[in-house]
Amino acid sequence: MRFDLITIFPDFFAGPLDHGILRRARETGIVEVNVQDLRVFTKDRHRTVDDRPFGGGEGMVLKPEPLFEAVEHLLGAPVGDATDRPDLPVGTAIVLLSASGKRFDQETARRFTGLTRIILICGRYEGVDERVAEHLATEEISIGDFVLSGGELPAMLIVDAVTRLLPGSLGNEASSQNESFSASTDGHETSVWDTSGRSHVPTLKNLGWGTQGATGSSMLLLDFPHYTRPAEYRGWKVPDVLIGGNHAEVAAWRRAAAIEKSQKNRPDLFMR
Repeated sequence: MRFDLITIFPDFFAGPLDHGILRRARETGIVEVNVQDLRVFTKDRHRTVDDRPFGGGEGMVLKPEPLFEAVEHLLGAPVGDATDRPDLPVGTAIVLLSASGKRFDQETARRFTGLTRIILICGRYEGVDERVAEHLATEEISIGDFVLSGGELPAMLIVDAVTRLLPGSLGNEASSQNESFSASTDGHETSVWDTSGRSHVPTLKNLGWGTQGATGSSMLLLDFPHYTRPAEYRGWKVPDVLIGGNHAEVAAWRRAAAIEKSQKNRPDLFMR
C-alpha cells in the first residue's frame, strides 16, 4: 500500500516514520510513504498556500489551486473540473483531514486496508477551500471532536492504524484482532468471571472483543486489562484467575473485564 501525505510541513514526518512498526513495514515493502511538500505547487515567490476567506472572518484558508495540482502531480493525470471529473484509479482514495469530517474509527481503518493507495491532504489554518472537499477529496475525515492546528498528526495516526492491520506488519497477527475495537460476532456462549477472578456470574452470549446487542448489531469493546510481573506490587495483586493456569477461565475473565472497563471508560460504545 502507498500513502501520499500532502503537507506544508514535510519535516514533521521525519521522526514518526522512522520508528517501530512503521519503519519495519516500510523496510519490508509492506507500505510506501511519500511526503509531498504543498508549497512546490505555488506560483508566487512567497510560496503562498493560503488566503483570506470570502465573506470575511478570522484566519486563513488553504487555497484550492496548489492542492488540486499536488494531487494531479501524484496521480499523473488531471482530476477534472466542474464539467468533467474522471474516475480515480481503482483502489485509490483522496482523504481530506479536517475537524469537519466523519470520525475515523477502527472500522474505517479496516476498510482502508482494502485500498492500494491513500492520498492524505493535511488541512491547516482555519480550513480548506470547500471545493477541495466537494470535488477533489473522496472523503473527509476527522480523528475526534476537537480542533488541532493541522492535519499532520491525524495523518500519522491514520497511517499507523491502517499499517498495523496489513498482513506481515506485526510480529503476531493475532495482535490486531484481540485488542480494543476489534469486534467479534461469532455468537458463541461462554461463562464469564467477575473482575476479582473469584465468583461466577451468569452466562452471557457472544462476549468477545465485541458483542451482539438486542438488535443484533455489533457493539465494540475496549481491550481487557493486562498484567505482568511482579504478581504483587505495593500490595496490589494480579487477579488469581490469571495465574491459575486455566485457559478457559482466563478467556472468560478477560471478556468480562473488557465489558466492565468499556462500561466505565466508554459508555458511549454501549449507547450506540
